[in-house]
Amino acid sequence: MSFTSQAGKPAAGRKFWVFVAVAVLLAGVGLAVWQSIIHAAGEPAARTAQVIPSLTVSKTQPHRQQWPAVIEASGAIAPWQEAVIGAPISGLRLIEVRANVGDKVKRDQLLARFDAGLLHAEEAQLMANLVEAEATARQAQTNRDRVLKLKGVGSLSEQDLLQYVTQAESARARANAIRAQVAAKQLQLNYTQVKAPDSGVISSREATLGAVAISGQELFRLIRQNRLEWRGELTASQLSQIQPGQSIQLSLPDGSQANATLRQTAPAMNEQSRLGLVYADIENNSNVRAGMYATGRIVLASSAALVLPAASVIIRDGRSYVVKLNTSDEVTAVSLQAVSTGRREHGEVEITQGLAAVDWVVVQGAGFLNDGDWVRVSAGG
Repeated sequence: MSFTSQAGKPAAGRKFWVFVAVAVLLAGVGLAVWQSIIHAAGEPAARTAQVIPSLTVSKTQPHRQQWPAVIEASGAIAPWQEAVIGAPISGLRLIEVRANVGDKVKRDQLLARFDAGLLHAEEAQLMANLVEAEATARQAQTNRDRVLKLKGVGSLSEQDLLQYVTQAESARARANAIRAQVAAKQLQLNYTQVKAPDSGVISSREATLGAVAISGQELFRLIRQNRLEWRGELTASQLSQIQPGQSIQLSLPDGSQANATLRQTAPAMNEQSRLGLVYADIENNSNVRAGMYATGRIVLASSAALVLPAASVIIRDGRSYVVKLNTSDEVTAVSLQAVSTGRREHGEVEITQGLAAVDWVVVQGAGFLNDGDWVRVSAGG
């Protein structure tokens, strides 16, 4: 009895310590699991707390406006009509040149003059011949009239009468021939003065003082009435939308603007380019020059447009993008959104595809951001 009781005490002690060890182990496992859960839950908050915005930006939403539909085309500026002023006579020396390139001239204004000395001498000789021929013609006419009065007397034969009549007719014909020669010589004298066929501006000058010109040789070119026109190139579909009388705004190479009015369209398309020409009269503008290449804007009817500030649209790799805010939070990530653009007016651009009216996009600073960047939105929006 005494032995059995002594042996049971150590067995009970061992069970107690095993129980304590298991309890401690379970407590350790529970603590580890609890710490793991707390750590996992704290990671997102820690990561969020560690985000540093790369830029402070302003934001905006697209809005709708009524904008006029516009056709844009390019084309050359050319004279409405250009007159070629040539030498009307050959073999004479040019002794005076009064006009130069850029001069504005009026109709019948003297531009140049040829030496007329030889022609004046020839005219004087012809005038003397004419006086002699007219005197001879008058004498022959007097003789004819006298012999015709004697026709009934019978003192002259029919042959003699016919001779006097023929002499009178011949003398009159010779006088008329010389008179025509005098007129031709006077016309040549008029040709020694080169005059402007119309009002306008001299666009080129080939006349050289002292040169002996040949008939038809170009001396000057004149832009008639100083009128210039824009010859725009449009597609067939664009041509169907326009009509004479519409206003056109031209953008010149120097950055200035000029106004024009559509006058007419070409009846046929170019076989190579498949484009048709439109002709527009340009209003007087000192900056417009023949030979310029200008872009024209033809304004059509108005239509609704979804627009953004032009600063919010960026170009990368030849494509248009906007930087869209992913959330409405003060600190948020952004993403690049490809869009299609249309008309441009007064610092704004039309968005035709890729963006909704409820989207928020970055305005100032859009060009410095990439997809996935974090930004802080300014308090003023």
